[in-house]
Amino acid sequence: MDRSTHRRLLTLLLSGLLLPCCCAQTTPSNAPTPTPTPASSPSPSPQAQTERLKVRLAGYPRKHNEGRVELFYKGEWGTICDDDFTITNAHVLCRQLGFVSATGWTHSAKYGKGQGKIWLDNVLCSGGEKSIEFCRSRGWGNSDCTHDEDAGIVCKDERIPGFLDSNNKVEEVRLRPVVATAKKKLPITEGVVEVKYKDGWAQICDVGWTIKNTRVICGMLGFPHERKVNKNFYKLYLERQKNYFYLHSVACTGTEVHLAACPLEFIKPNATSSCSGGMAAVVSCMPGPLFMQNTGMKKKLKISFVYWRKVYKNNNNVRLKGGARVGEGRVEVLKNNEWGTVCDDRWNLQSASVVCRELGFGSAKEALTGARMGQGMGPIYMNEVKCVGHERSVWNCPFKNITSEDCQHTEDAGVRCNTPYLGLESTIRLTGGRTRYEGRVEILGSDSNGTQSWGLICGENWTTKEAMVACRQLGLGYANQGLQETWYWDSSNVTEMVMSGVKCTGSEMALSQCQHHKSVSCQKAAAKFSAGVICSETASDLALNAPLVQQTVYIEDRPLHMLYCAAEEDCLSKSAAQANWPYGHRRLLRFSSQIHNIGRADFRPKAGRHSWVWHACHGHYHSMDIFTHYDLLNANGTKVAEGHKASFCLEDTDCYEGVSKRYECANFGDQGITVGCWDLYRHDIDCQWIDITDVKPGNYILQIVINPNYEVAESDFTNNAMKCNCKYDGHRIWLHNCHIGNTSTWSTLNT
Repeated sequence: MDRSTHRRLLTLLLSGLLLPCCCAQTTPSNAPTPTPTPASSPSPSPQAQTERLKVRLAGYPRKHNEGRVELFYKGEWGTICDDDFTITNAHVLCRQLGFVSATGWTHSAKYGKGQGKIWLDNVLCSGGEKSIEFCRSRGWGNSDCTHDEDAGIVCKDERIPGFLDSNNKVEEVRLRPVVATAKKKLPITEGVVEVKYKDGWAQICDVGWTIKNTRVICGMLGFPHERKVNKNFYKLYLERQKNYFYLHSVACTGTEVHLAACPLEFIKPNATSSCSGGMAAVVSCMPGPLFMQNTGMKKKLKISFVYWRKVYKNNNNVRLKGGARVGEGRVEVLKNNEWGTVCDDRWNLQSASVVCRELGFGSAKEALTGARMGQGMGPIYMNEVKCVGHERSVWNCPFKNITSEDCQHTEDAGVRCNTPYLGLESTIRLTGGRTRYEGRVEILGSDSNGTQSWGLICGENWTTKEAMVACRQLGLGYANQGLQETWYWDSSNVTEMVMSGVKCTGSEMALSQCQHHKSVSCQKAAAKFSAGVICSETASDLALNAPLVQQTVYIEDRPLHMLYCAAEEDCLSKSAAQANWPYGHRRLLRFSSQIHNIGRADFRPKAGRHSWVWHACHGHYHSMDIFTHYDLLNANGTKVAEGHKASFCLEDTDCYEGVSKRYECANFGDQGITVGCWDLYRHDIDCQWIDITDVKPGNYILQIVINPNYEVAESDFTNNAMKCNCKYDGHRIWLHNCHIGNTSTWSTLNT
């Protein structure tokens, strides 16, 4: 083949590939949309097709090669219904967008529900069409679907050779503060809206700007609510600045979770006036209560918090559990004083965003399904939640009450919310570890001259709770271990201790928010005694079956001659030592405890089997010295009787359907509790009691705390304690209102 023939063939090939693909566009333009060609007319040329139909991928979160399919027809963006949708349809759409092929398609509005018309339904492509318009369907605008059925596609991330991408995109957004004091404080709550453009940042023209646009911007940046802004102040400032406008018009409805999901109009390259009659858009956002302390709003803080409580008065009825980072977790709702979960059927970004905003965060980054944040316990209260996005609480959204047949806890819904940028991860690092998830903790501090330098944390009294905060600040998930010696990670030239006496509750966002010494006081000041952590993306989470305790409680008067082994394990009250052994008896409060692992990793003893202690009297090994505390408290929270349970056998007694047992104590086997399984301590085994021989009749509180010394890391320690109201008349005992403790748990753990 000669060179001229080869060139002609190549030209024909490129023209065939280029022309049908140039119709892709993410946003509408000002050009009028031609009327559709009648069916009897000849098929339009590829160029005519380009002018007629525009296609874009929308929704959030998504990658650039996937999303909800939207078509621009008759001057309006609309979607495609997923009825009869096939991979062949996806191939046609992906090629129309400039990708070589499709790798999959999605149904049921996976990328969120669209707005406006549903343009096409029952689409059937043969595969050779140059545009989705040429495929068979019910006709434009003829559909019996809702936006819950919007179709999406996933394209292979490979462009057609020679395809020219004319799509405008908006990925990253920021606020640029102009007030000098605001530039030094995080989070930034007010400023000029800027979008990432090429290697810099560009502004948005505010002509036609509405509070709905502001709401979307604030939600993206982690703020639940918007505030009015003094435009006159900014106008004076911006008139002296050189602005480059990228977006000419934004028309959000206020329910979008990302600016890219709003109808956008981009500045044309040859436009004579980039923002006639307007200026750069400016917004002001109100942070949630968790982030108000960082904004420096002293007088405004109290006013804003009062306003917040007034607007979001129901947010005590919703919470997130099981998340490693701030603003993520399994969604739980409170009804009749009992927490329950939400089923993930039709769970989407709009509903997730309502939850995020009412809890003081921004819009949702992800609507999680399939118990991605661990399985909950107790009732499932909601199913098929259908929020629009404007609701103040998820309780205001339409939803279905369900039965146990409709949903299981394997379908618990979760969220990941947008949170304000605080820069906390830039002031902490790990060094010396084998992976980025472990190492010696170093923090960035400033001396009296303002010079910044890295320093170490004293390892004395460093526990799992402090490690939890460090891992959270690092963005590395949960704490697996907190280490008080790190001589084996000695690879850094940082040797000075700059923080000591660190004591965290475990819920802080950064170590600087924990209690610590004002001046460093560390007995072992050598670098090898500095604090370290091992972080993990997953963790176990133990929770007690509270109703079972209430159902199985009773009193037994047990003869002393049957309690020798129990006495040896210190399972009786101190007065038992003065008893007339083997005569007499001890009065025991007995009950069963069923301990579930609802986390995302197996619960394993911290010590390996080589260090387990053999107990000859009972004939078993102890893998943990203390696994549970059993306490009887008076109204003041003072202990009047106590017991404890050594972990002599951690195993999978039973599991949920579809989960296999992994741990068994027989024959010196591995000990632990698998995710989705539970360990049952029956009421009739030794030490499964509280010795109440010396307790007088009265009203008390029964408290059970699992893993009380935080010996094994968990994703959530606040659900490790259970409390019951207890009435004892000297002969019988009654328990009622048994519940998993939360806010009150921490105050009584170390009483």
